[in-house]
Amino acid sequence: MDPFRLCLALGPVAMYLLLLGAVNLSRRSLLVSGVRDAAALALAVSGLVVVGPMELFFPFESAVKLGSYVWLLLLALYVMCVVLWLLLLRPRLVIYNISADKLRPILADVVGQFDGESRWAGDSLAIPGLGVQLYMDNFAPLRSVSLISAGGNQNHTGWRRLETALRTALAREEVARNPRGLSLIVAGLLCIVGIVLAIAHNPEAVARSLLDVAQSLLKMIGL
Repeated sequence: MDPFRLCLALGPVAMYLLLLGAVNLSRRSLLVSGVRDAAALALAVSGLVVVGPMELFFPFESAVKLGSYVWLLLLALYVMCVVLWLLLLRPRLVIYNISADKLRPILADVVGQFDGESRWAGDSLAIPGLGVQLYMDNFAPLRSVSLISAGGNQNHTGWRRLETALRTALAREEVARNPRGLSLIVAGLLCIVGIVLAIAHNPEAVARSLLDVAQSLLKMIGL
C-alpha cells in the first residue's frame, strides 16, 4: 500500500483510538447518544472504506465518462448509507469509562426523579413516566455501558430528558482511570508512527498523490 493510502486508512482510526484512550484515562465518564457514537465510528472507518470496498468495487467504466466525479458520487453514497443507518438506529445512550455496578445506582437515582414507579428486571428497566424501556449492555474490557431501547414503543422526548439528567448526574461523579486506556493510546500512536515512517520512506509519492487529489478537486469545482 502506498503511503497516501496508508495515511487515509489509518489516520482516522488513530484519532479514534487516541480519543477513546483519553476518555478511559480521565477521571470522568463520557455520555454520548447512540447516533453520535455511531457517527464517530463511521468517520473512523471512512478511510478504510475508501481504500477497501470503494477501490475493490470501483466502477472503471463510469470513471471513463465521469472522471474524478466518480469519487464524489462514491463518497456521497457512503454518506447516505451512514445517514440511513443513523436514522434507523433505535434510541441508545453510551457511557464510556464507567462500570455497570457504578452506573446502576446513579441511573436509579436519576430515574427516581422522573418516575417513582420505574421497575427493574435484571438488567432491564421500564420508566413509564418517560415512556422509556431499556436494558443495560456492559462491555467490561473498555469499561463502557450502553443503555439500549427494548422494544419499538419508545418516547424520543423521554430519551432526551433521560440523557440530559444522566449527563448532569455523571458530571458530579469521579471514576477511577481505566488502565486499558493506555493500550488504546499505544495502538493509536503505533498507527501514527506507521504513517510517519511510510511518509518518510517515500515523500515524493505522498506529494504526487496530494497533487493529484488537489487537481481533481480544482477540476470538479471548475477552477
